[in-house]
Amino acid sequence: MENRIKQKKIVIAIISAAVLLALVIILLVRQGQEAGEGVAETTETAMSTPEASPSPAMDDEQEAEETSSTAPEETPAPSAPPAEPSVQEDIPSLAAAFADYFPIGAAIEPAQTGGLKAELLKKHVNMLVAENVMKMDAIQPSEGIFKWDNADRIVKFAKENGMALRFHTLVWHSQVGQWFFKDADGQPMVDETDPDKMKRNKELLLERLDTHVRTIVERYKDDIRDWDVVNEVIEPGDPDGMRASEWYKITGTDFIATAFKAAREAGGPDARLYINDYGTDNPGKRDRLYELVKGLLDQGVPIDGVGHQTHIDVYGPTIASIIDSMKKFAELGLDNQVTELDMSLYRWNDESDYGDQIPDHVLKAQADRYGQLFDALKANKEIVSAVVLWGISDDHTWLNGFPVTRTNAPLLFDRQYQAKEAFWAVVDPSKRQ
Repeated sequence: MENRIKQKKIVIAIISAAVLLALVIILLVRQGQEAGEGVAETTETAMSTPEASPSPAMDDEQEAEETSSTAPEETPAPSAPPAEPSVQEDIPSLAAAFADYFPIGAAIEPAQTGGLKAELLKKHVNMLVAENVMKMDAIQPSEGIFKWDNADRIVKFAKENGMALRFHTLVWHSQVGQWFFKDADGQPMVDETDPDKMKRNKELLLERLDTHVRTIVERYKDDIRDWDVVNEVIEPGDPDGMRASEWYKITGTDFIATAFKAAREAGGPDARLYINDYGTDNPGKRDRLYELVKGLLDQGVPIDGVGHQTHIDVYGPTIASIIDSMKKFAELGLDNQVTELDMSLYRWNDESDYGDQIPDHVLKAQADRYGQLFDALKANKEIVSAVVLWGISDDHTWLNGFPVTRTNAPLLFDRQYQAKEAFWAVVDPSKRQ
């Protein structure tokens, strides 16, 4: 009897558990259905309002993707620019487009000899110049101590990729070690007033310069043909129109003659030696530079050409003034090179900032000017032997920090390495937007 009672209790417990389990399952199913309906309703609402503002934390790329995914099929959103830099393989090579005219170059830093920037350079240029690492303080920061690694890296990259090289620069008033201008006792030469000591200081400074030039040219003479020997010596606002640098205050123009003669003797007759300056389109500066160069040539100083930096902007100078300057120096039998080309979006005295919203009409004006400049250079190819841009893409340009820190876009490729309208204006105007 007791066994039967126990069996009945077990059966009842099992049935009760089964009923309870069934109730739990039913409850869970109903909750799932309600949740699913809520999700469906939320999704439908979102799909019906694609114009809704994105979250404040959403970036432009995410916003573009959401708009594209929710817009009706018949009105797809335009494709957004690449979020990450990439090299366009299906566009013409800039250098190849000018193969019948002159080499196209770019200024680079050693780090740009690898990665995507290197691929962009390899596709579009056939000449390189060091932006900073071949300047005086970079190569000889202290007397007799020469540092070659960074310069060698750029030379190696150029040689491996069949690119010509320009050297910038053997002599400059900036980015030069102050040790050059200290006398034998470590005192500033410019402060000396004793005539005999001033003479000895001049001799010492020219000796140091001669050593600097010869050492560098002898090292790279088989790799580099074109040399910026002297940089930025004209300043119309200074006495005699010559920049009142320590070089000039201590030696007069003898430092210029010394540098060119040393470069010729070390580099041989095939080296092409340039005097380089900005603002050569300005008639006053141009004429003072012309006067200086002609006088040096008359003295037998071996100058082969003039480097026109051509840091210009969307608003000026005129293309005609740039070409007129080149023609004037060509009359002396000199070559011309555009050595540091870029085109700021801002006027010289304008310190405003477009930020990330550069107006389309400004970029169009830039493209127009670039196209006009290259057309003029092509038309005068007999007096222009190279055109070098001061950079390759807008992510790396000195104009992002000069004269103030701001967004500038002075080159032919944007920050994602994509060809700008200015590129097409130069290479194939029929494909401009």
